Amino acid sequence: MNQLQNFTKGFIKENPVLILLLGLCPALGVSTSAINGLGMGLATTFVLVSSNLVVSLVKSFIPDKVRIPSFIVIIASFVTVVELVMQGFVPALFDQLGLFIPLIVVNCIVLGRAEAFASKNTVKSSVIDGLGMGLGFAFALTMLGAVREILGSGAIFSIKLIPGDMMLVFVLAPGAFIALGYMIALTRKFNK
Repeated sequence: MNQLQNFTKGFIKENPVLILLLGLCPALGVSTSAINGLGMGLATTFVLVSSNLVVSLVKSFIPDKVRIPSFIVIIASFVTVVELVMQGFVPALFDQLGLFIPLIVVNCIVLGRAEAFASKNTVKSSVIDGLGMGLGFAFALTMLGAVREILGSGAIFSIKLIPGDMMLVFVLAPGAFIALGYMIALTRKFNK
């Protein structure tokens, strides 16, 4: 598979949220606004790229019996970096995302890419895969957050576009399921 296909599969053919239905907990939990979706998506992208890079570099040194725990330690290290940087430089976003930042450690997208791809491929391919999957995840979360924010409050990135009251349900948990369901349906129709 060439590098461009490796990169774009995270957006189109294997989008973690819209096709593979992975990482739905943060997708539904933090996507109340476009900025929250973008923040969570970029944090996860950093962890994906960094952990794929390190896993690909050290894969031959890790015994099979401790492979998964080793991957989790690598991922947890990068999540700690993200958490501290966000807490120091964007505390408002950090407060909004809350518990979902540490939960990146057990996000099946990150661990799955480390196990299924980075542990079996070159450093370059692993970084490109992490970047593609991460940006696909960030795109899906940002779009979901944007749809929910526009329909729920008439704003996008906290800029009011539509005056008056909107459909409150989209700011609440049921709105996440409704919006995601329609986005998945549109993605499947587009991919056919």
